[in-house]
Amino acid sequence: MILAGGTRLKFDQEQSEGKNVFSGYGDGYVEVNRARYNASLLVSGDRLVVDWRAGSVDALGADHLAAILELKPEIVLLGSGRSFRFPEPSKLAPLHQARIGVEVMDTPAACRTYNILLGEGRGVVAALIVD
Repeated sequence: MILAGGTRLKFDQEQSEGKNVFSGYGDGYVEVNRARYNASLLVSGDRLVVDWRAGSVDALGADHLAAILELKPEIVLLGSGRSFRFPEPSKLAPLHQARIGVEVMDTPAACRTYNILLGEGRGVVAALIVD
């Protein structure tokens, strides 16, 4: 798979077949299964939540985290937007209390990492801020 910027990404096609995968990203958008999204969203292998209205890591609230928890992930990749920005640790407490692993990175890195983990059969959710 080739992502925006010419980045090549290999992952296990058998594990990812029929699942939601990132097919591209750029300034102000991500692509899931070749469909473009211009707003923040949650992506798991079998679900897409396009009304996840997190505008920034500072704006994360209980309702945003509740939507993530509903997906019952093993690990959450929080994409903080075009640049890396770590949220206030207390904002992620509900995920930690539920014993869900959390990794924070910029959104392009979260897209790439998600595809790799999904290809390995992991229960991953990408919670992406698209800016």
